[in-house]
Amino acid sequence: MSDFKLLLVVAVALIDADRRVLIAQRPQGKQLAGLWEFPGGKVEPGESPEDALIRELEEELGISTKTACLAPVSFASHSYENFHLLMPLYACRKWQGEPQMREHTALKWVRPQKLRDYPMPPADEPLVAALCDLL
Repeated sequence: MSDFKLLLVVAVALIDADRRVLIAQRPQGKQLAGLWEFPGGKVEPGESPEDALIRELEEELGISTKTACLAPVSFASHSYENFHLLMPLYACRKWQGEPQMREHTALKWVRPQKLRDYPMPPADEPLVAALCDLL
């Protein structure tokens, strides 16, 4: 397995005052287009998962938060055809700004028990149970 690639990405469950979670629909032209995911993205070299998440939230949703507002919840470990994905999931209840669609087709606030009604990438699906337990 010399060509085995481990990809570290980070995701966040933004949780509003009504205990709903923000999910985002992947845009057309991207891998897994049309599926719903937790916002986040790749951790760049030299970046901590928390720093990557703060950067991704600014880029993708136009909101800002601090490391102290990010609490680890769970993680996904999933093998895709060309790589293995490791994805820590954080919960965030405090941020500045209103989430905007900068990269996604749609954004939706969903009750945790309704998350299974939205088709998600295989790596995101197992994280739903952890969120339901948390909320």
